[in-house]
Amino acid sequence: MVSFICPIHLSTQAMKKISLLLFLSFCLVATAQDRVESIDSIFTSLHAGQKFNGNVLIAEKGEVLYKKSFGLANESTGELLTDQSVFELASVSKQFTAMGIVLLRRDGKLKYDDRMIEYLPELSMYPSVTIRQMLNHTSGLPDYEALFDSLYDKKSIATNQTIIDVLSKYRPSLMFEAGTKWEYSNTAYALLATIIERLSGSSYGAFLQKRIFLPLKMKQTLVHRRRYQPKTIPHYAFGYVRDTAAQKNVLPDSLPATNFVIWLDGIVGDGSVNSTVNDLLKWDRALYNEKFLSKEEAKEVFEPFSLTTRKTKTYYGMGWFIETDKICGKIAWHTGGWPGYRTYIERQPEQDRTIIILQNHNSVVTPFADIRKILCTHLMKKESL
Repeated sequence: MVSFICPIHLSTQAMKKISLLLFLSFCLVATAQDRVESIDSIFTSLHAGQKFNGNVLIAEKGEVLYKKSFGLANESTGELLTDQSVFELASVSKQFTAMGIVLLRRDGKLKYDDRMIEYLPELSMYPSVTIRQMLNHTSGLPDYEALFDSLYDKKSIATNQTIIDVLSKYRPSLMFEAGTKWEYSNTAYALLATIIERLSGSSYGAFLQKRIFLPLKMKQTLVHRRRYQPKTIPHYAFGYVRDTAAQKNVLPDSLPATNFVIWLDGIVGDGSVNSTVNDLLKWDRALYNEKFLSKEEAKEVFEPFSLTTRKTKTYYGMGWFIETDKICGKIAWHTGGWPGYRTYIERQPEQDRTIIILQNHNSVVTPFADIRKILCTHLMKKESL
């Protein structure tokens, strides 16, 4: 069988003229080494075209197939990214919040169909919302970020309690009847973190550390709020945004359009977990381990929720989007986005394959969906005999 490998370098101009998917449709993969070289060419080309700055890890059956770092962790010091670099995960954090609720349910401290107000009585204006609906983004709870734009003075750093205070003071209506629609809700996951704290008697970060990070030996994973509770994190990957006026990368704190990272920094649950590609692979492996997550629990976590009105399935379980890819089969995935960070984790359980991408530059423009299609196409190639 004759084969050739995609060229490792692709010019920025070519990247603009040729879509990645079209370009890669000409790439034939013949051996395992060819697959690795071809995948490397994708990210090398993206980095050369200033479309990627971050870490990538791809594993099959728990074994690392590809792992590489591209670019800087700290533009002030010139520190390079490595596989030890710690990134803010943004919404990829939600799977850890969901797992915290799963563990409390295992402890007998709550049930998924309990009403939220049993644990957050201050929010009595939302009597119908359940824990399950909060986990599955069907609660209809108002978006706290939109509310804060007009109702919060922004003079101090907001916390989860601030969300509860604003909701209880202004009593905004649900966006829709709970359980009847699907709409992504950061509010729900922040409130789930508060429920974790109230039922466990410890902080959200301490609970996750004790029940998840330490048992799984995720030694570089933690809940970190850099502005609210500053501390030095070894190998920290600072997140940068582009200052178009100055034509340089800057921390989001310095720009009016992104400085909300300062006054929203005290909120946990919808974000705030920080981790590395190596630790996230440990997390992925634990989800196959019935000692950590029983079959019953895993089924509920990775089962799309059905709406109460039409009995139609959503595309979300508990902390994970769930769908079927034409090439790679069933997949569970989540993205994270915050000024300076774009993150992604994907699990392909039928292939026992994991894709982890952590980026610390918001100037990156390549959609994760495109990267997924590219990688699925390459990873599913059969080796030649």
